[in-house]
Amino acid sequence: MLEIVIIAVVVIAVIGLYVVYANVIKAKNNVMEALSGIDVQLKKRHDLVPNILTIAKKYMEHEKGLIEKVTELRTQAMKAPSGSKAKFTAEGMLDNLMSQLMVSVENYPQLKADQTMIQAMQTYNEVEEHIAAARRFYNSALTQVRNAVQIFPGSLFANLASDVLGYSYFEATETERASVDAASYL
Repeated sequence: MLEIVIIAVVVIAVIGLYVVYANVIKAKNNVMEALSGIDVQLKKRHDLVPNILTIAKKYMEHEKGLIEKVTELRTQAMKAPSGSKAKFTAEGMLDNLMSQLMVSVENYPQLKADQTMIQAMQTYNEVEEHIAAARRFYNSALTQVRNAVQIFPGSLFANLASDVLGYSYFEATETERASVDAASYL
């Protein structure tokens, strides 16, 4: 009888550890999937930016410096390692400059009325919404994996997820956190 109880306890313990192990692996894979989702959306953005810049160049000779900065940041963001603080910083700066470019477009009635530019701006806005959703999913997945390996008995399997534990959360930049002065857009 005692042998059966010991075997049952061992079997339950092994099953329990396997479930914890499987949850850590699932959480790690969710982070990788979420990061991949961000990369897909950023690829869309990076493919769209040159088209917007090409259209804008026709009308916005005065904004040449801004266009060059956007191009430079796009290249920098594409080269940064996925999941790194540098990647998120470069992407945030690119987002800020693209917002400035979109505000500048408002000052050029011919460009603003250009059907191709209108469509490109609408597509860009959709891509930005998808990027925001992907970032939220990524942050959530990263929280789940961190919780899974910081709470016992998941901490026994922390080394399985060590490669993703060093990833950064996507955070808003100081510029994005600042109050918006609507008067500057009028």
